[in-house]
Amino acid sequence: MTIAHHQHHHRITKFSRLRIALILTASGMVIEFVGGILSNSLALISDAWHMLTHLFALGMSYLAMMLALRPVTKKRTYGFYRAEILAAFVNGIALILIAAYIVYDAVFRFVNPQKIHIAEMLTVAMIGLIVNGASVALLFKSGSNDLNIKSAILHELGDALSSIAVVAGGIAIFYTKEYVIDPALAVFICALIVIWAYRLIADSVNILLESTPKHLDIDEAVTVLKKEVPGVRDVNHVHAWTIASSMYALTASVVIDDCKVSKSEELLAKINNILKERFHIEHTNIQFECFVKEEEAKHE
Repeated sequence: MTIAHHQHHHRITKFSRLRIALILTASGMVIEFVGGILSNSLALISDAWHMLTHLFALGMSYLAMMLALRPVTKKRTYGFYRAEILAAFVNGIALILIAAYIVYDAVFRFVNPQKIHIAEMLTVAMIGLIVNGASVALLFKSGSNDLNIKSAILHELGDALSSIAVVAGGIAIFYTKEYVIDPALAVFICALIVIWAYRLIADSVNILLESTPKHLDIDEAVTVLKKEVPGVRDVNHVHAWTIASSMYALTASVVIDDCKVSKSEELLAKINNILKERFHIEHTNIQFECFVKEEEAKHE
């Protein structure tokens, strides 16, 4: 099996597993939402909305992988990658509004606790926990080194934790008959939703404003290039930004020793390799400048 064929097969496997995780999460979300209404559990309804936030995150990862396969055009040189960022921004705002409404409903339940159908609540919460556990196992087999997959795994783990909280809350209600635990859990889960939504909005705004990627320290990148690429004298006018999820770009002016064109091509290959391997930057535009010694400059 060739390397290209192996990579293609691995990509198809990741696609299929991520697609199955999407279906499982969507199914779990619907079950929890319906179960929350039938059991009168605000905690389950909140957890269903929480699953929606991570369903959207999985969808973004899947969309990013799909868009990566589409050819660019002359009008859209980066394709439609930014579409997912715009969607993420709108989604984040919507989730905060939803969380606010659930908290508003929870306040009334604190004042006037409502009876919860415990058996239904626990059954549905356990189904949600099983779904999240299956999704995590499925995605972990796809390779946790992939940034998109790693992000999806973390979101599913977050869902699993909230499902555990709902199950624990249901057990506590069963033994104590304290129905106020249900709205308390709902507020806790809404806090998770707001935190995630805030980060989603902040990340979206940073990407749309073309801020430097969070993982990238430009000074460190410059130091590494000057230290590890022989012939590089200095690196100036560095600009780095995020095109879309886990897709980064960088432009820079690199001062090098006077050399043949073939030698400069070797330097460029080394620079691009370091930027890709160390800093996950695959889209670069490097401009070379020739280093001129002071004596030569005075002579000219």
